[in-house]
Formats: sequence, C-alpha cells, structure tokens
Amino acid sequence: CPVHNARAMTADISTNPFDDDKLKEECGIVGIFGHDSAAAVAALGLHALQHRGQEAAGIVSSDGENFYDERHPGHVGDIFGQSNLGARDEPSKGQLRGPANRVDGLKGRLAIGHVRYATAGGSAARNIQPLYADLAGGSVALAHNGNLTNALALREQLVVEGAIFQSTSDTECIIQLMAQSDAGEMASRLVDALRQVEGAYSLLVMTRTKLIAVRDPLGVRPLVMGRIGDAVVFASETCALDVLGATYERDIEAGEMVVVSPEGVKSLFPFYKRPKKFCVFEYVYFSRPDSTFDGVNVYHARKRIGAELARVKPVRADFVCPVPDSGVAAALGYSEEAHIPFQLGLIRSHYVARTFIEPSEANRHNSVKLKFNANRALLKGKSVILVDDSIVRGTTSRQIVDMVRDAGAREVHMRVASPPTTHSCFYGVDTPEKQKLLAHRMSLEEMRAFIQADSLAFVDIDGLYRAVGEVAGRDPEQPQFCDACFTGQYPTRLKDHEDRPSNGSRPQLSLLVSN
Repeated sequence: CPVHNARAMTADISTNPFDDDKLKEECGIVGIFGHDSAAAVAALGLHALQHRGQEAAGIVSSDGENFYDERHPGHVGDIFGQSNLGARDEPSKGQLRGPANRVDGLKGRLAIGHVRYATAGGSAARNIQPLYADLAGGSVALAHNGNLTNALALREQLVVEGAIFQSTSDTECIIQLMAQSDAGEMASRLVDALRQVEGAYSLLVMTRTKLIAVRDPLGVRPLVMGRIGDAVVFASETCALDVLGATYERDIEAGEMVVVSPEGVKSLFPFYKRPKKFCVFEYVYFSRPDSTFDGVNVYHARKRIGAELARVKPVRADFVCPVPDSGVAAALGYSEEAHIPFQLGLIRSHYVARTFIEPSEANRHNSVKLKFNANRALLKGKSVILVDDSIVRGTTSRQIVDMVRDAGAREVHMRVASPPTTHSCFYGVDTPEKQKLLAHRMSLEEMRAFIQADSLAFVDIDGLYRAVGEVAGRDPEQPQFCDACFTGQYPTRLKDHEDRPSNGSRPQLSLLVSN
C-alpha cells in the first residue's frame, strides 16, 4: 500500500514529528460478508486498527448491484461518525439511529475497509483505499496491506501497453493486471495478477457478491478470519475481531485464498508453497499487544523478549522504566526476570495530534517534550534502565536520555527489545534509507555515545527467536520470520531497487511524475 511518485522516490521518507524514531506500519484492512450493517461493522474494525495507519481511511460496500464508497483523510472516528456506529434501533434489522453519518450511505451486506499511512508525496485523495474499478468481468474493490517490490517495473510495462492509472499506488498494479487477464471469473483473474507480482500482500478483494481474502506465499503481513453469527469477518489483527464481538476462527495461511460467496466459504492454495516469513516486527512493535498471530500473543511475546534482554544484557539499577507505550511489556519482562522494580519514570501524553505543528528540523528536536515528560520525583538520584522496542534514527532516544538526566537520574542505561535496525524494509513499512539508520552507520559504542547513555544493549537475533519461539512452543532454531530489517536477508527479489545507486538514493523514475 505505499504510494509512489517521482518525488516520493527521490526524497527522504517523511516521518511523524512526534514519533520519528519508530518504524510505522502503513496499512490495516478489514472486511465483512453477510452482515446487515456491514459498513458500520467495518468502521468499528478500522477503529481497532487505527494504530496501523492514521493518515486516511476508507470503506467500499456492495448491495449486490452497486458499489458505495467513502474515502477521506483523517482518523476513523472523525470520518465515520464514531459516536453513531454502535447504536441501533433494532439489532435484528441492523439500522443505525442518531444523526446521519457517512456510514448511512454505505449500503449492503458486504464491505471492505482500509486505514493507511503513506510515504512522502503520496497523500493525495486518489490514493486512499480501497481502490475500485469497473472491469470487463464486473466491478472490483481492493484493500492492500503490504508492498510490491516490482511495482515500478510492472507499472512501466503496463503504461507502455496502454494502461491508464488513476492513482500512484502500487496496489493499482494488481487491478490493472486483473483488467488485462483473460482468466475468466474474478478470483481467477486475481490469481493471474498475483502470480506476476513480488513482495508482500494481505489483500481483501470485493466483487458485487463475493469477498476474497488472500495472503502472499510468504505470509509476511498478517490476516485473520472470524465470524459474527453467520457473517464472515477478515482483519489484519485479532484485536479488531474482539472489538466487533467476532469469534476468532483462524489465521489465513501463507499463500491461501479464501473466497466467500452466497454459496459458502472456499479455501484455495493457488501459489507455489514457500517457507513462511511472517514479519517478526509485528511482535516487537507494530501490532496491538492484545492481538494474537499463529497462537502467539503479542503481549506475552514482548514480555519474553524483555526477559531475554535481562538474562543476556543485565545491568545493576534502581528500577526499570519503559519508554511508553511500546516499551511497557518488554520492560515488565525485564523487571520480572532481573528482580528489579518496575516504575513509570516517563509519562506519555496521548493527546498530541500528528498535525499539531509542522516542525522544522530545528524544533523537531523539542517535539518529544510534547509527547513525554519525566517523573522528576521518581528519577532524582536514581540509576535507571530505560527499555524501548527499537532505535531507528536515534534522535528520539537521545532526547529521552537527556530528559531523564535533566530530571536528576544518576545513571541511564538503555535496553532495546529488538536487534539493531540496519536495513530498510520494502514490505509495507515506512522506514528511512539505511544510511539514515543509526545502527547501519555506527558501531554499538558509537550509538551509545550518540544517545549519551551510560550503557546500551540490544537483544540479538538469536535471542529474539528464542523469546518468540518459547511463547509459541516451537523449535526456536527453525526459521519462521522475515527479519530483513535486522539481517539484510530479504526473502524476495527487490526488483525496483536492484539498480539503486551506490549512495543508496532511491532510483529515478522515467514514467511516474509528480502530482
């Protein structure tokens, strides 16, 4: 779902000024088949997935004859009238009550929804998903979580062959390939298209009467299935099923296509089987801690990672302090394993909007103070272990260490619940070029000096596998994750980046132009 144009491909990836040291998931998807209030249910599901994309949201529904859509920039609650979503006059009839809102116009018992981030230059309204089009075989709408690593090459080929693109999204390549396919029914066209793409995708594809869920053969991005009575629900995370009151049924398997129609639910495996490479960073940071994938609860996995850190990277201190909120579970695990008290030395404000200011580079370094404040009464004179999930650029970590020292801490030790992030992700995550990643250009000691901590340690890749493997009850020696951001071992070709200049800048495009 990342958006590409010439400016986006030659500029640095933009980051949230209040979270510039975090990798960001770029999409969350939800779909429902056979529910009287399908669009309202989709909106509630998107609300639960808001953490996966805060720039824009959209829903497309079908009443069996026509498509209806609402796609807008902003948060889900602002777009779809959150205060009205759960209120119904008669649940059996599935009618919303209260003031009219955008969900009211989304008719039908079938709907898919999408929340998104975007790379620089890609926030145009035409890129908000779900995308939809009228093809020769009927109408189709598509919501995508992931990133195609050969999208630019495909797009150039399709444009030469006469395709007219309406967006700058890599997702539209799938629709264009479906349009060119002569495979027959829409599910077959989708298979034909996906056999030509590379990269990561969890997709929800909707026709007027069917809902299709499909996950790439590596299973990089998550997708789960549940039910609300007789209605079938798909979502990026199980937390969305919980919010909807849906019963979790199972994870969609890597390389699986599930077709839901009035005739029932059909499972297909139309792709060559490959070793699964689920994104390990889903456990480290991306997903909500109350979600579960493949039987592994995210909260428990993060606690185990923290415990692993305490075993292999111990340090004496007065207490363990998380960098909230993403470091809380790992800090609890560290505290319990090390028998060092857990304390909230940093307090986070949850009311800082992403658009509060447009910071320059000069005041970007002060923006962290709007998000975090040090608990001076607790920190004064103490030795502190700060636990965070990751370090990307290092700027926020340095500011937090400075803040804790200014509050009177005697020593500040940083422990990180993931290995050093040394490589960019090309599978649906907003990351800087690797030259801007602190761990790519600095040694451990140089990183420690940069963030001005008394000590710095990361969980290593083997420890990460041990921690998640223990939770899953699996053999931790068996590879099961995509860990390319830590190891540089990418599970697919990176065709659009193979001709990248040696300086690491993004490739120039000949056919994609600025908006």
